[in-house]
This record gives sequence, C-alpha cells and structure tokens, in this order.
Amino acid sequence: MTDVNFKPAISPVPRDSDIAQGGQARNDEGPVPYDLIELLFFAYKDFTGDPDEVLAKFEFGRAHHRVLHFVERNPGIMVTDLLGILRITKQSLGRVLKQLVDAGIIEQREGMNDRRQRLLYTTDRGHTLAENLAHLQQKRLERALIGLPDGSEDIVRQFLLQMIDPEARVDILKLVRSPFPLKD
Repeated sequence: MTDVNFKPAISPVPRDSDIAQGGQARNDEGPVPYDLIELLFFAYKDFTGDPDEVLAKFEFGRAHHRVLHFVERNPGIMVTDLLGILRITKQSLGRVLKQLVDAGIIEQREGMNDRRQRLLYTTDRGHTLAENLAHLQQKRLERALIGLPDGSEDIVRQFLLQMIDPEARVDILKLVRSPFPLKD
C-alpha cells in the first residue's frame, strides 16, 4: 500500500531564474546533501527488506507490516486510532485488515462499552510474526550501532525525531515508547 500523506512540493520545476551555473537549481541553504538523501533511501530499503522477504511468504507487503506492528504494540487499538497513526484511508486499511484477519494474524473485538467499536489485537500467530519481524529489524539496528561511540543510540533517536514534522512530534512521542526520554 502506498502512503497517501503527500505534501505539495514548494517548487516542483525550477524556474529559469532559479537555475544556477552548471544547470543546478539554486539553493540558498547550501548544497543539497544528496549523499544523506541517498543513504537514507538505501538504509530504508534494507531496513524494510528483511521483513519484506518474510511477509512475501504470506503474500503480504509493507502495509500489512505497518498495521501488524502498530496493533502488536498497541493491543486493543481502535480502528479509528490506527487510521490516525498510519494516515491512510479507511478503504486502504479495510483491505489490508481483512487479509490479516482472514489469515488469522489479527482479530477484531467489540468494545466493552460500545459494541460499535472495533478493537484490534494480534492473535498468537500474529504476535509470533510481529516479534520475528521486529527481531530482524533489531538485528539490523544493532549491526549499525556496533562500533559507534557511546551515546550514539540517543543521537540517532534525536536525529530521527528531528526528521519528523515539528507539529507531529508530540503525538509521535506519546506513541513511541523509548527507553530514554527524547527531547522535543
């Protein structure tokens, strides 16, 4: 499933007046850090690639992984809250959720006080799959952190937090359970 939370580009096509020498778009903030951008692309590809291989055996994709991850981390989460976290349409979630329920990975229960609520839980099978996927990603993170100076894990956390839009950070910090307090 593709992400549907697009942001409009500020200037998708450089104007002739914006083109600097050498055919590059002018950037008043300094040179574009293409190496960081590309490293982030490749890191994300490999970070998600390990679970992708496991999920392919179930004929699942990254959308299934995202839903499974957040249901596993938030047992009893309401469908409406999951929609808010993932920032996807109800239709997109419905398709993925149906496949996960049909496969016995996630189960839906009625709310205790409101029978219209749909609360989501992983099944035993779903819990095992979610744990396996998380361990694959944990191993990749551990390999990346080995050999870095002490305290690097906190710096990585802070860097990732800074990558998130400022207005979303408070909600993200409530959702993410980190062993160390993150500075907003």
